[in-house]
Amino acid sequence: MDQGKLLDQLIDTVVKEGGSDIHLSEDRSPAIRVSGILVPLVKLAPMTREQMEGLLSLLMTPENKKNFFELKEIDFGISKNNARFRGNAFYRLGKISIALRLIPSKIRTLKELNLPEILEFFAKKQQGFFLVVGPTGHGKSTTLATLIDMINSDRLEHIVTIEDPVEYIFEPKKSIIDQREVKVDTVGFHRALKSIFRQDVDVLMIGEMRDPETIATAVTAAETGHLVLSTLHTNTAAQTIDRIIDSFPADQQDQIRVQLAASLAGIFSQRLVPRISGGLIPAYEILLNNSAVANLIRDKRTHEINTVIETSSGDGMVDLNRSLANLVQNGEITVENAYLFSTNPKMLEKII
Repeated sequence: MDQGKLLDQLIDTVVKEGGSDIHLSEDRSPAIRVSGILVPLVKLAPMTREQMEGLLSLLMTPENKKNFFELKEIDFGISKNNARFRGNAFYRLGKISIALRLIPSKIRTLKELNLPEILEFFAKKQQGFFLVVGPTGHGKSTTLATLIDMINSDRLEHIVTIEDPVEYIFEPKKSIIDQREVKVDTVGFHRALKSIFRQDVDVLMIGEMRDPETIATAVTAAETGHLVLSTLHTNTAAQTIDRIIDSFPADQQDQIRVQLAASLAGIFSQRLVPRISGGLIPAYEILLNNSAVANLIRDKRTHEINTVIETSSGDGMVDLNRSLANLVQNGEITVENAYLFSTNPKMLEKII
């Protein structure tokens, strides 16, 4: 089977099975991920070098392919067979591998994603800094896309996204949406962020904050009347705040603490946990920035934020262990998986 027909077959399979990823590697049979489980397609022959290089030509622009051979790895986006993928090509032991993440064509609602209604509160804010955090592959981009689509549907705003690569494609509804891809529409995140102050932007979505310059500009944008949404690969709200502050030199950390305490709207940390009935369901932690949280950030007491979350359910905050315990009690997930995904299993033991 030639690589074009094979790619079409794999795309059709992953879409039909409700899968999330396709893995293609030289000297290995293709595999797909369904409900979090990797499924090797052993009936298909291992990929050859010729097939992998052919796939690179099908999936990438000539410039991206050239950069891949020079840099040995590259991120890219591709639309094919009415499906969109975020991809990464890389070498391992001198052999080519490609990972493709399926981006659903339909942007789902909070209810369809089993996400809490309180996220609407952040989508309605006029300004502030809101972060969706969690491990890779646990739905951060999907949650952000849902929030952007809510704003797009309800408000007359100018929305700009800066992504590497562009994932969900938004159709303008009430809002104007300009999606910018790093290395295609702008040379980098920091350069694009500096430009938003002259683009009459209301809402800014940053695909990922990768360096102090990007973080500093995003915080400044939130302070100056913009709603800024972004992601980080962190596990908890407290860890997220520490990661942001620690990314700056020591002599700048006090300033970023003050700025973050004033501009932060909230942090949503999520995990996708295997569901007993099949598929995945989110467990989450929600931090809302109030005067108590802001004081802890300014006073270098972020280690106390977990206690604030645990004791502030009446204000809309949600502790991850409480979220996991509720899923167990509702028969959605197993106790074993609750412990596996908990960041504090000893505390979970007390409430489960």
